[in-house]
Amino acid sequence: MAELLTERTVLTTLAALAVLGMFVLLCRARRVNTSVEDATLAALHRVTRAAPYLREGLNQESADKTGPHLRELLACVAVGIVDGDGTLLTWDGEANHHYADLRTKIEHVLRTGKRDFLDHGDVVCEQRPCPMRHAAVVPLEVEGHVRGVLTVIADGDRKRLLRAAAEVAHHVSTQLELAELQESKERLAQAEVRALRAQISPHFIYNALNTISSLIRTDPEHARDLLQEFADFTRYSFRNSGLYTTLADEIRNIDRYLTLESARFGPDRLNVQLKIAPEVLPVVVPFLALQPLVENAVRHGLANKPGGGTVSVTAEDNGSEALISVDDDGIGMDPELLDAELANAHLTGAHVGLGNINNRMRATFGNDYGLVVETERGAGMKVIMRVPKFAPGVRPEPLTPVDEPGVGLATGPAAGR
Repeated sequence: MAELLTERTVLTTLAALAVLGMFVLLCRARRVNTSVEDATLAALHRVTRAAPYLREGLNQESADKTGPHLRELLACVAVGIVDGDGTLLTWDGEANHHYADLRTKIEHVLRTGKRDFLDHGDVVCEQRPCPMRHAAVVPLEVEGHVRGVLTVIADGDRKRLLRAAAEVAHHVSTQLELAELQESKERLAQAEVRALRAQISPHFIYNALNTISSLIRTDPEHARDLLQEFADFTRYSFRNSGLYTTLADEIRNIDRYLTLESARFGPDRLNVQLKIAPEVLPVVVPFLALQPLVENAVRHGLANKPGGGTVSVTAEDNGSEALISVDDDGIGMDPELLDAELANAHLTGAHVGLGNINNRMRATFGNDYGLVVETERGAGMKVIMRVPKFAPGVRPEPLTPVDEPGVGLATGPAAGR
């Protein structure tokens, strides 16, 4: 579903850009005069300025910001925007004394989804002169459902008004659809983060606390440090804010996790190698994109290998991207079996973290940014992740005071590797 939302958003945006680009090219091909070209560019500028507000959805704030741009675009007397409940969100311009005359028309459009029209001669008006000559009432539709109404008051030609109002309403509806798609995408991403949190191994939590408990008498200083690591790990993993974070924050959390696991397994059974290029630390990644990969390496790769092994986390500068890999020399698995488990992870729960992160990466950055997994039975597993250094709309949110960890980088036995 996340891929579908992303593809639809991209296709809708590209279609709009294609139409606008074709219009400009046609104007150039016909050698229209400079004044027409200037008017075209001015119209495109107004459409572009209105779009960001419409992407916020249909509410009073976005309507207030959008109204003036739409009125300038239409060169009309006034523009009114009404929501799906029939509430007037904004009225920009004159002739607002005729809004009461338009109420019946607005209700009809909301109910039927068909545009309507009002001529000044059909109403009683005591204002002389009145700036209104005609009014068009056009539905704002998203996937066949009326989300609101655009009302345009004009003093010019009726036919031109109807056509212009319909075109602008279509543009507004497209932006509202993108807003709903973005909201759905964010809800899905939040659900996937909750699913990842639910998959943080209960065994890990139990084992971590058990390890700390066993050290309280024999090495209280070490136990205290591990307890702080555990507190910071859980605080970060279950934080309330943000779908995205920086690679630096993810690496800190991995370090906490490996500190706790090293204390449980012992340094002879769990070796850790962290090789992180400083220049990629600010790169933004989906929240909890790395820790499940590391946990997968420890739980599935090394826990069942006699004598344990090594987990390596590498992050390199790769031009416009960061190249990140999580590698273990554990028991590995048959690639075909892994594919089958990933395909049914939602049913079996096996390797659900890999499938989840793969979906989130593709939904966030595009289908070319899915995970690459290299594995063979007895040959360990390597998971490779490519992350663009910049992606529109992808930025980390600051931690709230409740979320803020008590310390920075981990200070336990896994730190500094």
